[in-house]
Amino acid sequence: MPEDELTALLTLNRIEGLGCTGAKYLYEQLGSAQEIFSSREHLKDIIPGVNPSLIEELGNSGYNSFIREELDFIEKHGIRCVTPVDSDYPVRLLDCSDAPLVLFSLGNVNYNAARVVAIVGTRKATDYGRSMCNTFVKELQQLCPDVTIVSGLAYGIDVESHKAALEAGLPTLGVLAHGLDMIYPSSHRAVAKRMLDDGGLVTEFMSRTVPLGPNFVRRNRIIAGLADAVVVVESAAKSGSLITAEIASSYGRECFAFPGSVGDPYSVGCNELIRDNNAALITSALDFVNAMNWNDSLTKKEPIQKELFPELTDEESKVYQRIKQKAQGVHISTLITELNIPYPRLSTILFSLEMKGLAKQAPGSICKPC
Repeated sequence: MPEDELTALLTLNRIEGLGCTGAKYLYEQLGSAQEIFSSREHLKDIIPGVNPSLIEELGNSGYNSFIREELDFIEKHGIRCVTPVDSDYPVRLLDCSDAPLVLFSLGNVNYNAARVVAIVGTRKATDYGRSMCNTFVKELQQLCPDVTIVSGLAYGIDVESHKAALEAGLPTLGVLAHGLDMIYPSSHRAVAKRMLDDGGLVTEFMSRTVPLGPNFVRRNRIIAGLADAVVVVESAAKSGSLITAEIASSYGRECFAFPGSVGDPYSVGCNELIRDNNAALITSALDFVNAMNWNDSLTKKEPIQKELFPELTDEESKVYQRIKQKAQGVHISTLITELNIPYPRLSTILFSLEMKGLAKQAPGSICKPC
């Protein structure tokens, strides 16, 4: 059995055929990665129908040498590892059934920034696409200076969005389809290095993982899961950015797309997203901010009628007292950390407070007093 939880998680991450959803399911059922290994002989009783080959793999000591080398690599390069039990794990990923059990990062990564936007698109960006991307990020910075930009550091729109964020002074996260021992494509190394100062690089893959095709699909789900909304700038009829948009919708994220000329091969995907009501049409950052209700001066909502003397439980009172300390709101991850309330329970409390007209959840996982 692995000697500590991180070693157990890394070993679990290495087991072939388990998959993201399966790993998270086992983890949630048994409470920890170490418990998965210690309960190996009894897994078929705990989880009926478990694959016998998985039980065999959990007892395979052949991973030990690789995991020791990986731990040395992590320590040598100052790589930060976060897991679902850590307070700085991305709160937006907690409810995703296929969320990674370990995320590795380099730089100054804030997974729980107040507002996070993913920008994706074709690898063969046109002048139109690059211009729209740069204009959007520049305008977004003026409207929402606390926003973080997420993308995949790939050719085209991805790297353009990272560059635009750096120029605008916004933090930007690059989610990789390989380990942190390389940069792919290598031509983006200079951009990646700049990102480490304000933002950084993120991956679920251990070192020596090469950027094979299926890894990019796995990478796309993290891009979608880290963000409040996904914006598609340019996309062909078949594109990884469409997969990201589809995953984002399955996570309950908002999806937006910039329209393009009819017949333009690199706008077909965006136009179809809009036509099929799978993404909202936007032509500017102002459209986006209005749709997300991220500008209180532009979008006023009718307040919920407050109860004159609402009855609160002790936990509800504790959460409400913390929220009303700041008019601009408190991030949900802050509440989880400071009040030591698990996310599922906190979500129920927040819903109750909203029904009582005392608090509301704003975009970006911000909890505000009504």
